[in-house]
Amino acid sequence: MSEVLNATDVRKHWGQFNDDVVREGPKFVKRNRDYWAALSTEHLKIAFSNFTFEAEVMHEDDKTVTMSLNGFDIVENGDSVEETLDLLAEELIDYSNEYKDDFNKYFNAPDRRDQFPFIMNVLIQDGSEGVKSLIRCLPGER
Repeated sequence: MSEVLNATDVRKHWGQFNDDVVREGPKFVKRNRDYWAALSTEHLKIAFSNFTFEAEVMHEDDKTVTMSLNGFDIVENGDSVEETLDLLAEELIDYSNEYKDDFNKYFNAPDRRDQFPFIMNVLIQDGSEGVKSLIRCLPGER
């Protein structure tokens, strides 16, 4: 790990610490036995940018569209690709907030731990349009 700052020093110079994180880059902090990192949202967006989603798109016999998010238990159905993508993005936002709100449960579940970087990428987006831009639509099988 790079240089580690003491939490007491960080607290004493909080404003400078924040400026340094945003302008100079990530910082690492130690408080007692705990270590943590501080990053700007710009840095987070770059760090998690490769964690995008694949959705299988299936055109149903009733002319609706179903999308299933690979690796997640999220499936939505709508009248068009656009509507279904909107529904999928909103459900992904809801799930990401649920993951964040009950972090220890989800992060420590063996089948959900690998979702963490994807969840972070959703949480740092500026809204549903940003989340929709993370979803790649692939043709599904019938």
